[in-house]
Amino acid sequence: MTSKPELSQEQQAANAELEQLVADVDRGGRTVGGVTGAVLFVGALCWSLFQLWYASPLPFTLNFAIFNDTEARALHLGIAVFLGYLAYPASKRSRRDVMPLHDWVLALVGGFCASYLYFFYGELATRPGMPTTMDVATAAIGLVLLLEVTRRALGAPMAVLGAVFVAYVFLGPWLPEALAHRGASVERLVSHMWLTTEGVYGVALGVSVSYIFIFVLLGSLLDRCGAGNYMMQVSFALLGHLRGGPAKVAVVSSAVNGIVSASSVANVVTGGIFTIPLMKKAGYGGVRAGAIETASSVNGQIMPPVMGAAAFLMIEYVGIPYTDIIRHALLPASISYVALFYIVHLEALKLGINPMMSAGKPKTPLQKLAGWGMGIAGTLVVMGLVYWVGIGVRAVAGEAATPILLVLLLVLYLWLLRISARQPDLPTDINITNPVRPEAWPTVRAGLYYLIPIGILVWCLAVDQLSAGLSAFWAVMAMLFQMVTQRPLIAFFRGQSIAEPLRQGFHEAIVGLQEGARNMVGIAIACGTAGLIVGAITLTGLGLRMTAFVEMVSMGNVLVMLFFTAAVCLVLGLGMPTTANYILMATLMAPVVVELGAQSGMVIPLIAVHMFVFYYGIMADITPPVGLATFAAAAISGESPLATGVQGVTYAMRTAVLPFMFIFNPMLLLIDVSGWLELILVVFGATVASLTFAAATMAWFRSKCSIIEVLLLLLVTFALFRPDWFMNYVAPKYEARPASQIYEIAADLPANGRFVAVLSGMNLEGDELSKTVAVGLRELPEDSEATGDDAGRQRLSAAGLTVVSMGDMTQIAAVRFGSTARRAGWEQGWEVSELLVPNPHRPSEFWVYLPALAILAFIWALQGRRMRRDGAGATPAVV
Repeated sequence: MTSKPELSQEQQAANAELEQLVADVDRGGRTVGGVTGAVLFVGALCWSLFQLWYASPLPFTLNFAIFNDTEARALHLGIAVFLGYLAYPASKRSRRDVMPLHDWVLALVGGFCASYLYFFYGELATRPGMPTTMDVATAAIGLVLLLEVTRRALGAPMAVLGAVFVAYVFLGPWLPEALAHRGASVERLVSHMWLTTEGVYGVALGVSVSYIFIFVLLGSLLDRCGAGNYMMQVSFALLGHLRGGPAKVAVVSSAVNGIVSASSVANVVTGGIFTIPLMKKAGYGGVRAGAIETASSVNGQIMPPVMGAAAFLMIEYVGIPYTDIIRHALLPASISYVALFYIVHLEALKLGINPMMSAGKPKTPLQKLAGWGMGIAGTLVVMGLVYWVGIGVRAVAGEAATPILLVLLLVLYLWLLRISARQPDLPTDINITNPVRPEAWPTVRAGLYYLIPIGILVWCLAVDQLSAGLSAFWAVMAMLFQMVTQRPLIAFFRGQSIAEPLRQGFHEAIVGLQEGARNMVGIAIACGTAGLIVGAITLTGLGLRMTAFVEMVSMGNVLVMLFFTAAVCLVLGLGMPTTANYILMATLMAPVVVELGAQSGMVIPLIAVHMFVFYYGIMADITPPVGLATFAAAAISGESPLATGVQGVTYAMRTAVLPFMFIFNPMLLLIDVSGWLELILVVFGATVASLTFAAATMAWFRSKCSIIEVLLLLLVTFALFRPDWFMNYVAPKYEARPASQIYEIAADLPANGRFVAVLSGMNLEGDELSKTVAVGLRELPEDSEATGDDAGRQRLSAAGLTVVSMGDMTQIAAVRFGSTARRAGWEQGWEVSELLVPNPHRPSEFWVYLPALAILAFIWALQGRRMRRDGAGATPAVV
């Protein structure tokens, strides 16, 4: 790795355009100085400080400046609208370096209207549902200004969609019967949308305040301090020497960079300016290079632990902790990246691409395996050591454990900085014209301290089980401390002056806080406008009509319904960001899919449906003709965005098929997995299935595949992803038990097991229905002494269910509002017809793996014999 070569004027212009694209998409395109620039900078900085205060425990500790949820949401949106008008010009043709007077007026008026609930919260609380003329005027102006700032920040489609839903509220009586409703007055509309938490200030904006901002801020600080570059350099050091190395660097660096940045466009630009030219030089060609970078960067939003903004909305919509969302998302995200890594390797084999640089001293396969084994084992040992030291200190020190652990963490930080100081500084780029692979271990050691804030986040989430917002707050505080101190401490260990590094550290921390807020403007506005759409749905009852409409379109077929849902996600995604797309589809379609699936006898976990919608919302960033990530990659490669998008869709097929698989086989989301053996088998089967599907879509395994071999690979893929489908023909998955055993079965269910029942009753339209529903039951607290029926009753109650038995009839007496049972479709007043428990006589579905793997081995041997016959020699399909 060498210093950055001089760039030509064309390259400099191209880089400037890319930087402007990222600025336009993530932070608004306006760059102004003077008073306007100062207001924009200070306003964004103050927003970050407000959010840190709100996320911290300090308000309640000091009993000072405590904001309730509604006040915080109003301030959050008010600041976002104010900054939105300052940051986003009226059109693409508007000057970026000038602030028109009318934008100042719109910013001030829009900020006031959006913050109206905060300024007059006390008065509004005394007259709910009775808006004054001032309330109505403010709300009406606020709605218009919210839609305009949405158009600027998110594009016209999102603003038009919001306006259509507002119009739908008024036009209900004049619409066709399928869409008609009673309509609403202006007073009722503004009261519902602007003066309560049912519309704009609803769940989506609440999640933006509580979770999304703090995680986006964490990602911005990590990127600003150099963590993103560190991950890129490590990926290049470990993989740059392999066949198709630049493409593999793109895949891995995008996966780890997803921890830092949930922005698809920023991810493409950050790594793509290096990897795309290197991929072109290696022989992939511009279209493939851009498509590989796009496919890998977009999937960064599904990579735990810091996922896209939509993931935090699942906390509220699904009603489960963020740690559970991480657990459910981990396997699909991982195998998606494994499959893409394999795809780029197969492309390298097909194109005859050789390594671009030396791997150093040749190593035998045994030496390579030993090196990787020692690296993985060492990582696991360090992680285990950190965990047991933390647990041990708590067990011994009690209340004094926290300061002791902080001191130990500080010692670890200083030690890692001392190690880093002995290494040369990491370059901020990669030499495209003459790439040289750096030494792996020195590169890894140069930035190990970057992992401390991420470790704190994971510890707080998984071990301390703090809320996602509070966990991210502590990680952000650690990150700010690190940003201020890392440069001066490294300079101190090197015997250099610390004055300038200290100044630079404070500057980077402040700029990072400001950039984090700028990155949040569009997301906060999207959440507000999506709340407007959700409010229209709840005000008019459109959600109930959607159930009837989707049932008519799909004719009750769950698979057709899922294809329809995926298509709607992709179409909406052409003009909406992922967050807004997810909110709309989670509100309209997720309950419909769960309900219609239950009526057809399928138990579809709610988290599976929300992950399905989330995945297809992300796919819209790739799909032509509007995918912004594709445009960014095409701008770097110099190729057609349409051709890049089509190729990217081909690579993204391995991601597109996953949602259908985990809808029908929830084990892929680690649901209903019991014991380590089952976990290992599920992970193994899913990983091999993703590889075989990649080989089938590329029509290349050890060599080029025939049509029959492609079909066999697809059969193996299906068998490994859906072994239950085959086993269902041998024995049913569940056996029926009488409803009278409800408490006994609930008590005996394993921890986090699913309690499955068939309910019968009447819906709101007066139709008699039967549906199959399920709810996860957690273990009782350790101090609980309940046994037998009492234990079952308490576990059901914890899930939100109250059940009564009258003779032979068992009925759902109550379903607690907001509980997991309510979200899963359990209905108050419905009768429990029967209970479904796992069939003890059913053979393990994992036996299906054996014939599937046998077919795979047969294809491997067949292609090997064909290659030997043709004199080509066996080309291994492994890295």
